[in-house]
Amino acid sequence: MRTEPKKFYHLYNRGNNKQTIFFNRGNYLHFLRKIRKYVRPHVQILSYCLMPNHFHFLIFSNNNFSSEKFSEDIRIMLSSYTQGINNQENRSGSLFRQNTKAKNILGSRSYRPVLRCFYYIHQNPVKANLVSNLEDWEFSSFPDYAGFRNGTLCNKKLAIKLLDLPDQEEKFYAASYRSIDPWQIRKFYM
Repeated sequence: MRTEPKKFYHLYNRGNNKQTIFFNRGNYLHFLRKIRKYVRPHVQILSYCLMPNHFHFLIFSNNNFSSEKFSEDIRIMLSSYTQGINNQENRSGSLFRQNTKAKNILGSRSYRPVLRCFYYIHQNPVKANLVSNLEDWEFSSFPDYAGFRNGTLCNKKLAIKLLDLPDQEEKFYAASYRSIDPWQIRKFYM
């Protein structure tokens, strides 16, 4: 995973063979605790969404960012999470695809591609027909930005500043429901 300081990345991975990686609410919460421990020291988390068989994070790498240490901590996090799930589900083997992706999102001249990724991440549960409304998916940063919850995983102030997000909850809510074509996101990666 090649990453550099002060860049935007779409960080994601999915279950091996698209298998489920979160089996109950406790699994989602446990994974978020691991994100705090292993990922957050390296990056500012701007948005996230955990889905039953995959996860998405929009991150901004810190000034003192080390690609090697970040990659190692991601590996340790996923490995320890997998061990716990394997014990819980009485299974063995890999849970995640081998390589977690950290796709650099172009944003030097315009933050529009990063903003599209931000909204795309939040729209995942609705597009997958898991819920009808973005605010109904507990395992996303959308409820924090829309004022339904007071989460602390994301650096909301930085996201609002860097992405020029609406700071009024009603405007943010309306902007979040605009449809984003997921294929548009791909062309902004390096």
